[in-house]
Amino acid sequence: MESQKPIVQLLDATKEPFNLAIASARTCYSSKGVLLPEDMVRTEKSLEIRDKVAKSTKKAGHLTTRQHPHFIFTLDKVSRQFVWSFLHSHPYYNSEQVSQRYVEVKKENYYIPPSLSGEQKELYLEAIEYASNAYFEYVELLHPFIQDEYFLVYKARASYPEKWQQPIKKKCLEVARYLLPLGTFTYLYHTVNGLTLHRYHRLMNSFDVPEEQRLVVEAMIEKVREVDPLYVDEMDDPIPLEETAEYQFFHEFYKDGSSEFRPEAAKNFVREFDEDIDTRYSRLASYSSSGPEVLASAVRSVIGATKSALNDEEAIRLVLDPSKNKHLTSTLNETTMSPLARAMFNVHYSFKKRISHTADSQDQRHRMVPGARPVLMSQYTGMPDYIVPKVVLKYSQLEETYRRKMDGIFKNLNRFLEAGGKPEYASYLLPNAFPIRFYEGGDLLNLHHKWRARTCYNAQEEIFQASINELTDLSKVHPQIAKWIKAPCWIRLQGDVKPYCPEGDHYCGTQVWKRELSEYDRTL
Repeated sequence: MESQKPIVQLLDATKEPFNLAIASARTCYSSKGVLLPEDMVRTEKSLEIRDKVAKSTKKAGHLTTRQHPHFIFTLDKVSRQFVWSFLHSHPYYNSEQVSQRYVEVKKENYYIPPSLSGEQKELYLEAIEYASNAYFEYVELLHPFIQDEYFLVYKARASYPEKWQQPIKKKCLEVARYLLPLGTFTYLYHTVNGLTLHRYHRLMNSFDVPEEQRLVVEAMIEKVREVDPLYVDEMDDPIPLEETAEYQFFHEFYKDGSSEFRPEAAKNFVREFDEDIDTRYSRLASYSSSGPEVLASAVRSVIGATKSALNDEEAIRLVLDPSKNKHLTSTLNETTMSPLARAMFNVHYSFKKRISHTADSQDQRHRMVPGARPVLMSQYTGMPDYIVPKVVLKYSQLEETYRRKMDGIFKNLNRFLEAGGKPEYASYLLPNAFPIRFYEGGDLLNLHHKWRARTCYNAQEEIFQASINELTDLSKVHPQIAKWIKAPCWIRLQGDVKPYCPEGDHYCGTQVWKRELSEYDRTL
């Protein structure tokens, strides 16, 4: 198995991105109407003004102009760890990525650092092979158990088991993927605006996986250079890893070096974090104490109503009751453009969370509910550390095999580190089940969207459970808000929108719209 370079294609791009960016800047002060990209090069004087405006806006940080150009990339042979730690760790992108929940991973489909050699490479490849074999073996072991669970939900389908093998296989893949290493390859569409591309170039040397980041970002930049060298030429130089805030902390705090991998420090952190969060996936950490009152006041300010004309309860119902605010029943999520719904921006919540890397890779796609995610190896204690899916805990044979496979995965990872393997490369050997311990928060508008989507029984298991934890905590501090938030089918029922379930053929098999939040429970 040899290392493979990332495959980066620029599928489409805005025409003349540099001239477009500067034309938009000049339009702000134009008395002649909208200036177009071609106006930037019409005369020698136009060119002189263009270059002057480009320098001045760049230097002053007036960079919204660089957001107008867009670049659509396809990426292949890139790791899940790179996507999680870099491409999806910020709000300003759009991606469509192959799903590990529903698509079987192919053998030898893993990232191998190109600079690895000798014993370290052998140990790395052994670790990858062990985890890959564990994944395929576990898929087979899961099948009869997952099939039984599936037909407990869809009882009528049990008479025709052969017809439902495809969705059963997908459920097996969804559980077995917890064993896969973070170095597993993925492929995706990835679209960014020009300003984000500037930031990629500036920060490509940052934690967690700077080597792979450089390979991918440099390839992206070269593709854009072919379209418009002027756009690339104005980019700032990348910040060296040694000058990043995270590196500086490790270097200054641990006087004997700069490594983010400190098992003893990680053990202390993990112990402190886990004692507080206990067995939960998520716990409310802070909230707007006057949230309901602020929400009601914000609603009244939108429509110009006094408190005597519209009391707090009525105002909250106006924005959260689906029978009154039909935007909540829509799958388009147009609430961000609704004046009344935007009142929810004024109420905030933060949560302390612990979910697996594979769950967080989906959780972080809720870009408007951002999180402070870790430099990953700073949380590695040197000991087996992983999340166990609920269905695995239900069956002793599944749990025993799962834990034995995990022990092997972490043993191989430690052998690699003991042989001098870099923590950066070791992070690729961590399993998808490795816990991400972090804080996440947002405003009620975007949390409402997330909770509505993730309390669906089709949502990823851990994000579903975390959402239940969060809404349970919310009901204790703000019951007048929490009572209006449940699964999308319940919300559509309140709004009298049929069918109640918006999932069509993917209906979960349970009439969730008839259940209270305290009754939400699922194994798969």
